[in-house]
Amino acid sequence: MIQTPKLLADKVAVVTGSTKGIGFSISKEFAENNGATVIVCSRNEEQADRAIKQINGKVFAAALDVTDNSSVQKFMQQILSVHDRIDILVNNAGYPFDREIWYKRFHEVTDEEQEKIIEVDLKGSIRISKAVIRSMLQNVLNRNGGVIINISSTPAIAGHIEGSPYTIAKAGNIALTKCIAMEYGSSNIRAYTLALGNIATLATCGSMTEYDRAKAAAEPSMKRWGKPEEVAKVAACVASDNFSFATGNTIIIDGGTVLLG
Repeated sequence: MIQTPKLLADKVAVVTGSTKGIGFSISKEFAENNGATVIVCSRNEEQADRAIKQINGKVFAAALDVTDNSSVQKFMQQILSVHDRIDILVNNAGYPFDREIWYKRFHEVTDEEQEKIIEVDLKGSIRISKAVIRSMLQNVLNRNGGVIINISSTPAIAGHIEGSPYTIAKAGNIALTKCIAMEYGSSNIRAYTLALGNIATLATCGSMTEYDRAKAAAEPSMKRWGKPEEVAKVAACVASDNFSFATGNTIIIDGGTVLLG
């Protein structure tokens, strides 16, 4: 029986904020089904240790706080000393869903509340991307470049009547993807954005009332919530060499709510 080569065989992938939810599903998909060596990251290394015990394959736990430059530098030294390189970075770490902030009108959001979210969702992605790109550039002569995937959301494209701090931060991630794609394409470093709709995680679906969940499920043409595993499969495809002549793209995963021509 001929086995199909795994999409991410021999690749080293870092997934931030990956002890649960979408990040955990991406780590699991990369390691178990696609042959990658995956670094599961969390500010709490004990949580990362618990997460990797639930994943089969080559997985390692590491502490990483994307809001802290010293933590980013320590993380990079640790990973490169053990694994020599990073081929794939998934910027999934995000500020937890906060109902109080989410339902505030734009003019009511305080500077401190906005900064809390931007510090993680946008600045955090920028910090770790800069560090990883430096290492990717050092390996570009003898490796196959690298891939950076930024996790965004459909409100960053189409707008939303609620959650302005999150929307603003996630729109910045789309711009980050384009900057990386344009500036480093000649070094074979690719970048993508996954713009997510309603994905059934504990942080989102689990925090809503039954009415709100049903209302959200009715939004897309598919009339349901997405699954973290469905996001993970797209991420694996995009991170693979099958996307070798595409970069800078925003890929919408929302079951058919935002349709762009």
